[in-house]
Amino acid sequence: MDVDKAIALVSAAGIELTDRRRKDSDDGWSLSFSNGAALEVLDNGEVSASGKGAEAVANLLGPPAKPAGS
Repeated sequence: MDVDKAIALVSAAGIELTDRRRKDSDDGWSLSFSNGAALEVLDNGEVSASGKGAEAVANLLGPPAKPAGS
């Protein structure tokens, strides 16, 4: 999944993007959302969710996005 698609899917559910930064390792993006979720969207398409709202955001993105530690 690419970063713009991830943002669009989560934003369409009414969860506001609060921060978007390129990772220090320059291999993807770190996104923060108003519900407390944080997403890492890597350039290779891998997505991981963490934080308070991780499960809700992961459910919006479908099977590829799983809460970290699952």
